[in-house]
Amino acid sequence: MYRRCLHTSIRSLGKLVPTNLKGKKKSSQEWLTRQLNDPFVERAKMMNYRCRSAFKLLEIDQKYGIIKPGSVVIDCGAAPGSWSQIAVKQSNADGLNNGKPKGLVIGIDLLQIYPIEHATMMGNMDFTRPETHDKIRSMLGNRRLDVVLSDMAPNATGVRSLDQENIITLCYSVLRFAILMSSPDASLLMKIWDNAEVPILEKNIQQYYRMVKRIKPRASRSDSAENFILARGFVGAEQR
Repeated sequence: MYRRCLHTSIRSLGKLVPTNLKGKKKSSQEWLTRQLNDPFVERAKMMNYRCRSAFKLLEIDQKYGIIKPGSVVIDCGAAPGSWSQIAVKQSNADGLNNGKPKGLVIGIDLLQIYPIEHATMMGNMDFTRPETHDKIRSMLGNRRLDVVLSDMAPNATGVRSLDQENIITLCYSVLRFAILMSSPDASLLMKIWDNAEVPILEKNIQQYYRMVKRIKPRASRSDSAENFILARGFVGAEQR
């Protein structure tokens, strides 16, 4: 059960300001203030999405149509589950779109993930471990992935160069898995943080996909280095 975090607040010059900040660090105060004034946070609550990040995937999918009824989707770094919620609906994994093929959604994260109806959630599992890949292969059987999603990011160390290196390492782990497990014409969407290694990553992805594009959806905060790489039209490793 997810609980809404409520904070008392006052309005100052049109901006909501939390009033119960005593004893909290400055970074926590700034986060609470930002959450209170973020329209995507309130919309996520209203639409029963577990996190505001749902709108990032929803915007990208509505524009590029990467998840279709019948799609087999894996959501890497799924917790708390908002991307998997979107994937269930868009792939018709819930079977609500009569006459359309049913999809399959698998979510995985190092953290525990509360169940999502019509999706298989694999919590407390490290996507980068070979044994995790083996388990995913066993679950898929003869099926291949049509969409590989990754909202994964490493825990911030505060050392910019190390954080950038860590997220690039995660991205390559996702790319290798996508190359091995994707169906022809599959799509890949992964989160990155802007750094000098991203153009090199994009060039490597271009070896396996017909179209590679960097995207910053409206729900990504403007002051964030977060971007997403969208790759479409998987052509397979033989094209390398």
